[in-house]
Amino acid sequence: MLLHQILFANRQAFGAYLSLLAQSAGDAAKDAAKSAGDAAKGAAQGAAESASQAANDTADQTRQLLSKITAPKIFQALLILVIAYAIIKAVDWVVITFSERVARHNRLRIKQFQPFVRTFVMTVTVILLMNLFLNLSRENVLAVTGTVAVALGFAFKDYASSIIAGIVGLFESPYRVGDRVAIADEYGEVISYGLRSIRLRTPGDNIVTVPHSHMWTNSVSNANMGELEAQVVTQFYLAHEANPEKVENILYRIAHTSKYTHLKMPIVVVMSDHSWGSLFKLRSYPLDARDEFAYATDLTVRAKREFEKKGIPYPRRFDLMEVSSE
Repeated sequence: MLLHQILFANRQAFGAYLSLLAQSAGDAAKDAAKSAGDAAKGAAQGAAESASQAANDTADQTRQLLSKITAPKIFQALLILVIAYAIIKAVDWVVITFSERVARHNRLRIKQFQPFVRTFVMTVTVILLMNLFLNLSRENVLAVTGTVAVALGFAFKDYASSIIAGIVGLFESPYRVGDRVAIADEYGEVISYGLRSIRLRTPGDNIVTVPHSHMWTNSVSNANMGELEAQVVTQFYLAHEANPEKVENILYRIAHTSKYTHLKMPIVVVMSDHSWGSLFKLRSYPLDARDEFAYATDLTVRAKREFEKKGIPYPRRFDLMEVSSE
């Protein structure tokens, strides 16, 4: 009986001890959670205060910069822009005028200075304007660069892409001033190379503006790549009864006797047969790529005259109509 009472008393004491330990552990956990919450709250408040302070500092610096934009500075900026515009136009006039007065083989070489000078003048103009309004100090640049870069990145994404492509094009040279290119479904002579785009003069005497960014994802076909000569392909459609050797001799003769032909370049006649007749292609080079269409016209007129004299037949009309209907 006594032993039973002792065991019962020990069991109660052990249970009370376990309850005390559990309560102590719970209190410790609550204290730890409270401390962690207070620490997290303090860290969040500190981060928010730091971000708010940084935003306020940036806003203050931006307001200070904007407050420095005065009427005299605006007048100076307009003067810089006018001078830059005048320099660009003067350089264009001098380069184009001088290139047309020198020896023909030097014309395109001189015109290559135009895009480099234009890019240099525009770059200097931008630097002068930034220095005028931003003073180009480290603090000023950091204050506005981020905001301006993000804003311009979204607003002028395509414009910036064209400018970068234009700078790359100065060194890769897919086209130059004076080249005859096919780009963006247009064909013509490059008459101007700007920072954002080029201008083409088409055979119809239209001026087409093509942004440089077009060359990122599209092909550019260049007929002369900075050279004076560009191959001209003149096509002649004749009947099957036409004597190939006689036609070939006529085409070689009219090419060699044309006043436009560059005799040091190759002259080739290519023939192919079709259901309606024979197609002859005369591949030759004019002395100047500018004479491309006058040259093709001269070859065509003189060839037709010879074909008539020699009695060389053309395809019958209904054969051509059958081809077109197919």
